[in-house]
Amino acid sequence: MSAATSKMHADELDIDAALVEGLIADQFPEWDGLSVSRVESSGTDNAMYRLGDDLVVRLPRLPGGAGQISLEHRWLPGLAPHLPLAVPEPLALGEPGRGYGLPWGVYRWLAGDNAYDSPIRERTEAAVELGRFLVAMREVDATGAPTSVRGGHLHGRDDYARLAIRDLGTDGVLDADRATRLWDETLQLPRWEREPVWLHADLLPGNLLTENGRLTAVIDFGCLGSGDPAADLLPAWTLFDGESREAFRAAADVDDATWERGRGWALRFGVGAAHYYRGGKNPVLAAVGMRALQEALTAA
Repeated sequence: MSAATSKMHADELDIDAALVEGLIADQFPEWDGLSVSRVESSGTDNAMYRLGDDLVVRLPRLPGGAGQISLEHRWLPGLAPHLPLAVPEPLALGEPGRGYGLPWGVYRWLAGDNAYDSPIRERTEAAVELGRFLVAMREVDATGAPTSVRGGHLHGRDDYARLAIRDLGTDGVLDADRATRLWDETLQLPRWEREPVWLHADLLPGNLLTENGRLTAVIDFGCLGSGDPAADLLPAWTLFDGESREAFRAAADVDDATWERGRGWALRFGVGAAHYYRGGKNPVLAAVGMRALQEALTAA
């Protein structure tokens, strides 16, 4: 997966292999001396470094990402046994040090390539597996779970959505009138009134792993929390289409209003990613965003 050509955010922290080696030596001497190599990724929130053959170190890139690692370490061990696909296994929670001011984590390495670089070949089969994964997450008791950053209403994301639609329309990237109509329709949909359920909330192709063209794992639970399940329907428009999209919808077992809110999330993610990451900041996420918004508008 191609990394961004420059820093994506003005407040990104300086992270390199030497920092990771020092943190490991200071806090986890049992792993001192293992090779450290950067994992190329288009992810925006965390830097990843392979540690030896079996481990990976995950460090937030942004001051605002301080809670993501602790979140995964707190909740993933309890969720994992209920899920039908592999997920990250947290092994150790690191503390700030060596001039780096945030918590960081060590995880078991999961084999495979992300679904952007190594696309899923049997998409209908994967659609069913991922839909069942969402159902399994929803069935886990979410009592006491934190609210996901994407678990609430889309109304709170209205201002930037309209700004992005206007700018992308001016650039000739999309039909702004059509996008605005779909956005307005989304905001009129019935809200989720039932109890909040567990969400991954960031199911982009880069957070799905494949081996030999098959879906094998779901990674990056930094947005994990509870809320409206619509946000987890994003793969319908970033990854699937036609028969595979319908298979995903059936397997995910959501009502019509939730499905339509999911389309609204795809539009909101799409215009946001295409707008924010344009100009070479992150070509991969810009492309995924364009795909999401185009599919959301075409299917509308």
